[in-house]
Amino acid sequence: MSSAVAFGVIAAGLGFGGRYAVRAFQRMPKMNVSMPKLKFLPKMDSLNAYYKGGFEEQMTKREAGLILGCSPNSPLKRVQDAHKRMMIANHPDRGGSPYLAAKINEAKTFLDKFHPNA
Repeated sequence: MSSAVAFGVIAAGLGFGGRYAVRAFQRMPKMNVSMPKLKFLPKMDSLNAYYKGGFEEQMTKREAGLILGCSPNSPLKRVQDAHKRMMIANHPDRGGSPYLAAKINEAKTFLDKFHPNA
């Protein structure tokens, strides 16, 4: 019986001690520590270089290039590779938007017109 009492006293002591520690930690002043600026790292402005704007009513070479992520004057192989890469990322069967998939296909079809012998 005395071991059960000793266990109860120890458990209560741990409970009260833990409660005291949590309350003491909450009362500690917050430290405003910020990460140091690392000047040797390059700026990552290209990550925020998305095209800001909607789609045009009529597809243009510029817009087709922006959609596919390649130059409008790129060779046919590069256009096809860009189309494949964009469709893998945005296919409706894999959770992509049907509208975006249609615009990607429209951009490829539009740029294919400029490669008649392929």
